Amino acid sequence: MTLCVMDTARALACRDGSAATNLKLISIFVIFFTSVIGITLPVFLARFLFHGKPVHDKAILIIKCFAAGVILSTSLVHVLPDAFTALSDCQVTSRHPWKDFPFSGLVTLIGVLTALLVDLTATSHVESHQNQAGGYTAVGDSEELGILSKKIDVEQQQREAEELVKLKQRLVSQVLEIGIIFHSVIIGVTLGMSQNQCTIRPLVAALSFHQIFEGMGLGGCIAQAGFSFGTTAYMSFMFSVTTPMGIVLGMIVFSITGYDDTSPNALILEGLLGSLSSGILIYMALVDLIALDFFHNKLMSGQPFLKKVSFIALVLGSTSMSILALWA
Repeated sequence: MTLCVMDTARALACRDGSAATNLKLISIFVIFFTSVIGITLPVFLARFLFHGKPVHDKAILIIKCFAAGVILSTSLVHVLPDAFTALSDCQVTSRHPWKDFPFSGLVTLIGVLTALLVDLTATSHVESHQNQAGGYTAVGDSEELGILSKKIDVEQQQREAEELVKLKQRLVSQVLEIGIIFHSVIIGVTLGMSQNQCTIRPLVAALSFHQIFEGMGLGGCIAQAGFSFGTTAYMSFMFSVTTPMGIVLGMIVFSITGYDDTSPNALILEGLLGSLSSGILIYMALVDLIALDFFHNKLMSGQPFLKKVSFIALVLGSTSMSILALWA
């Protein structure tokens, strides 16, 4: 209880509504532009610098491995600890049932299982749809038909496999963006509701780099999925505006209700949403990004050097995002 009182006194000393508002207005524009830079950089490299070149597929793979490291670090080093801290706050743990059960771990598990359910449902739907559309009727000499049918079967299987992989990549990108948007909204609303200038000032700089690396993570997946220009632009725009919109929403909520971002209810909401987001991101990073590329990618088979470079990219992505945890 003494520690709780000391933390409250320290926060009150830093509360300055006008200074906090000015910092938040600056942060809206800074975070928007850094988000745009982060998410468009991998897409730009894939579409214009490497497109049509022999190294295109390998470059995309390396970018995606870096992205996987960023996403994994985001979930384990940023999102999950913040959610755990929110639900472990002295104002929350003094209540039932929050002090009786580790809800951050439970909701993270729910996030993992939810992502798995969405993944299984979507994959099954795509496979069943392809099987229904895969029939054909051939007429002609039996020997010629036998050779032709085998050739068609092989070509059709290759096309279906490539289409399934591409659909899988697109599904991964979309579910990944949902998880990141959860996280970005939480960050934005929390920052927008805060009146603590001591917290906001270093947080703006740290979040700018945070959005660059997180944007590169999502952008790498979007680049590999091969979306149309319109879909790519829409997904990039949604990622770029989510945190600034969260900041504006937080400012509006505070101005209307005077709702304190350090109140027990706010901390519980932040902790639950953060845990759910963390579970989704952990599943997507480990299963749909890292495992898929390192164990089921044709480019990786028989190319030890590419595996080493991809693993180094994965470590660099994880390290870069983890270092930012010192400030945000």
